[in-house]
Amino acid sequence: LYRGKSKTVHATDDPDLLWLTFLNDATAFDGAKKAQLDRKGEVNCKINAFIMGKLEAAGVRTHFVRVLSDTEALVRKLAMLPVECVVRNVVAGSMSKRLGIPEGTVLPAPIFEFFYKSDALHDPLINDSHIEVLGWATCDEIARMKALTFRVNDVLKPLFAAAGITLVDYKLEFGNYRGELLLGDELSPDGCRLWDSTTNEKMDKDRFRRDLGNVIEMYIEVAKRLGVPL
Repeated sequence: LYRGKSKTVHATDDPDLLWLTFLNDATAFDGAKKAQLDRKGEVNCKINAFIMGKLEAAGVRTHFVRVLSDTEALVRKLAMLPVECVVRNVVAGSMSKRLGIPEGTVLPAPIFEFFYKSDALHDPLINDSHIEVLGWATCDEIARMKALTFRVNDVLKPLFAAAGITLVDYKLEFGNYRGELLLGDELSPDGCRLWDSTTNEKMDKDRFRRDLGNVIEMYIEVAKRLGVPL
């Protein structure tokens, strides 16, 4: 059905289910930078399955159904909303550039941001009014996305902290399934900023963006610290 930057999406015999294949493709800057990284698909697939399981256990419903292989997963088919939800616990990336705040500044409370999902427009920052007036989501869906995103933060911050990792920020995407808003896409080092809690060494996709090297080695280290079997 679709080949994205990190996954392919396939139909199944069940119209309510999709089959995802996690790829070894690595991209940055809306696809301007590309590479193939051995084992990336496998590691992200397994980290994602682990995190989705933790969220489900905490009462956050997701599209994830089960792992099919080292690089494949079965998920519910969602009608995705064209927005990304970002929570920032520490200043980094675009927030640092936009506001001139030094990267690494710890925030006194998490900050929530909406972005319009569009590679062509470089995922611009938007607000609730844009979403409601332009018909991308309803008021109820906006409120629900915010509540669920903060709930995810409450679950994942201590989970990563226990593994010696700071959850700096992350993005989530949501979609509707039979009248219910569910968490979709994936949660992996591709979509989270993760820093070593002691050294602040980057353990996420910024290693690829910034040519820091040892990208997959750090993804594997994240998996090992979380207790994800590889």
